[in-house]
Amino acid sequence: MLMPMNTRRFLLFALLAATQACAGAGPGAPPPAARPDADRIARLEAIYQARADSLLLNPHEADVHFITGMIGHHAQALVMAGFAPENGASPAVQVLCARIINAQSDEIAIMQRWLRERGLPVPEFHIEGATLMLHGPEHGMNMPGMLSAEQLLELEAARGPDFDRLFLTYMIQHHEGAVTMVHELFASDGAAQGDFIFKIASDIQVDQATEIARMQLMLEQMAGPGLQD
Repeated sequence: MLMPMNTRRFLLFALLAATQACAGAGPGAPPPAARPDADRIARLEAIYQARADSLLLNPHEADVHFITGMIGHHAQALVMAGFAPENGASPAVQVLCARIINAQSDEIAIMQRWLRERGLPVPEFHIEGATLMLHGPEHGMNMPGMLSAEQLLELEAARGPDFDRLFLTYMIQHHEGAVTMVHELFASDGAAQGDFIFKIASDIQVDQATEIARMQLMLEQMAGPGLQD
């Protein structure tokens, strides 16, 4: 069925108007309204890049303090978790310790690289039994939640269920200290403005808070019929 002439003419005019509106000032040119958006995006990208360059050359003191301290903090967690295989830890605790070693070893390497790229002192460490030797900036040994030398020796001497209970208790203390460090970082004016610092601090906070809840549950299970896998 053919459309009436007036209706066809109206549709052709409407299509032509829509085509001209999309065409803009010339072939291939974006609509005029899109140009301010593109300019604004370009300005924001330039600001972001300038900010990133500034953070690379002039890292915030609180960021450096956090990263340097967290390397030593993580290193002590490796010492604690490393006791599990030889101390008769339960399968559940051994799995937890393996996860801690994998995750925190990776984070140590990432944080060391962040310091190295900025020409800053990089803490290195060496582990012998319960002894953690830090080389370079050493304030990591004084971070919240760190175990004393006596606590580490006590953990090293524990066996079986006693080790499980002591490890979970001390690692909860250790993790709570790391969460405190993140809170202190975020409370520092001007700190954690770079993407890297914000992300790694947030990841540490979430991961360690999650593990605290898991370890608390494991302790509760130990008071029952036994530690579950």
